[in-house]
Amino acid sequence: MNDRPRLVETEERAGALWVWLNRPERHNALVPDLLFDLQDAIAEATSCAPVPLVISGRGASFSTGGDIAAFLRHSGSKQELLDYSEFLVGALHSVILDLLRFPAPVLAAVNGPVTGGSTGLLLAADMNAMSETAFLQPYYSEVGFGPDGGWTALLPNLVGASKALEIQYLNKRVFANEALALGLTSCVCPSSQLDQAIKGWVGAIGRGYLQTHQATRRHVWNVSRLDEVRDRLDQEKASFLDLIARPETIAGMEKFAGKRG
Repeated sequence: MNDRPRLVETEERAGALWVWLNRPERHNALVPDLLFDLQDAIAEATSCAPVPLVISGRGASFSTGGDIAAFLRHSGSKQELLDYSEFLVGALHSVILDLLRFPAPVLAAVNGPVTGGSTGLLLAADMNAMSETAFLQPYYSEVGFGPDGGWTALLPNLVGASKALEIQYLNKRVFANEALALGLTSCVCPSSQLDQAIKGWVGAIGRGYLQTHQATRRHVWNVSRLDEVRDRLDQEKASFLDLIARPETIAGMEKFAGKRG
C-alpha cells in the first residue's frame, strides 16, 4: 500500500474543482509523485460531471519547475539521470495534454512565482489570474537545460516568436503587469483577491451553457492542434534529454543549487 503524502489536494468550491499543488516546503517544485497525483486529479475530474478546473499552489509559489535537487540526486550515472528526466518531463507533458483535452474550462490562480516547466500549467489554462507578486521566468539558460513544458511549444503562439525568444535568451523575469500586457494573464490583483477573481469567472461561466463552452474548447483544441502540440512537446523532451546529462549541465545544476542554498 502506498501511504506517501499526497502532493496534490482537491477541493470542490462554488461550482469549480480546485486542484492545489501541495509541496510548499519546496515551492511546489515538480517531482514525479506530484505530477502523478496531478494526473490522477485531472482524470478523476474528467470522469465526473464537468465543472471548471482551477489550478493553484499552496504556499508562497505557484511552482518553481523541476526540482534541481532531485535531478542532482539522480546524477550518479548518466543513464539514471536520463531515466529520471524522461520520467519527469514525460509526466509533465502528459499533464499539459490532459489539461488541453479537459472537457470544461481550465483556470489558474497564480499565487506566486512560476518558473521552468511548470509554466506549462499556465499555458494550458484558458484564463489565469495572477497575484501582484507573481512572475514568470524560464531559468533554462542559467542551468543548461533544454526548455520544456511548452516554452517553445506553446508560448510563441501567445506572445509571438520574437518575444518568446527574447524572454528565454535573456532569462527575462516577466512580472505580473507585463504578463497582462502580453496576454499571458487575464487579471492582476492582490493575493487576497485571487479567490474572488476566480469565483467571478466561475460564476460567469456557469451562467452560460456548458454545452457551448465544451464545444468551444473542443474546437479550439481539436485533434490536429493537439497533435501539433504533442509533436512540439516531444521535440522539447528530446532536446531536454540531449542536454541534461552533459557535464556542463550537471555543473550548471550544482552552481544553481548552490546559489539557492
